[in-house]
Amino acid sequence: MISYNLSHLKQLEAEAIFIMREVAAQFERPALLFSGGKDSIVMVRLAQKAFWPAKLPFPLMHIDTGHNFQEALDFRDDLVKKVGARLIVRNVQDSINQGRAVEEKGPNPSRNGLQTITLLDAIEEFKFDACFGGARRDEEKARAKERFFSHRDEFGQWDPKNQRPELWNLFNGKKSPGEHFRIFPLSNWTEMDVWQYIAMEKLEIPTIYFSHKRTIVDRNGMLLAKSDYITLLKDEHYEERTIRFRTVGDMTCTGAVESEASTLDEIIQEVAAARQTERGTRADDKRSEAAMEDRKKQGYF
Repeated sequence: MISYNLSHLKQLEAEAIFIMREVAAQFERPALLFSGGKDSIVMVRLAQKAFWPAKLPFPLMHIDTGHNFQEALDFRDDLVKKVGARLIVRNVQDSINQGRAVEEKGPNPSRNGLQTITLLDAIEEFKFDACFGGARRDEEKARAKERFFSHRDEFGQWDPKNQRPELWNLFNGKKSPGEHFRIFPLSNWTEMDVWQYIAMEKLEIPTIYFSHKRTIVDRNGMLLAKSDYITLLKDEHYEERTIRFRTVGDMTCTGAVESEASTLDEIIQEVAAARQTERGTRADDKRSEAAMEDRKKQGYF
């Protein structure tokens, strides 16, 4: 007898595919925000399944800070070729050169917040009315406030106290000219779900997610990779450790974890035992209690 019971991963997959198809039906110019990280890689696979055998009906867009890990950039370019997708890249450095953004000062200046300016400019440039993001509710408390369809006003801002209800899988994409939506199909996923889905689908991921030796500096418990963008403080020194990254972002604010996990099965076991969220390794989220929410209100991912 055929069983019609779905595993929890297949249920999450079906929900995300349904949302992606809803976006394709309701919006004229969607785009998928792509960083080369594990969540956006899963999003690409879901989009492939949602619209197969056709090609993706929207481009991938990467906001490049200029402080990215080279492994993530190389993986991004390889994946785009394999998928046959259109890639749009906009650079934070261009926003700085144009006087639209101001570089931070300090020993490890982050460009993470500056991405907002470049992103909003790109959305206006291409007239995107919906942007897929890979945010999950278990990452950070501000992201837990989001809806699947997250409305942004004409300034790209988010008002967490004035969000639309989403009942019975009915999604309201109505908007005024100049406004847009952020769409989060992975809202009900956890980090564990993402890793299990990657294993189930046998997806390729950047090598920095696996255990490797790297030169790092231990800055107040945050293991930051050696780069041209970090200045050593007094009494700090570089050392080699066996680490991996749970999340991919700016080299100046993305911390590593000491780990021997060199396979997907070992990563899944490690995540199952972890007592800190992956965003706990991001220095930019530690600047204040509401650091993420403040950035999101301004138009951040």
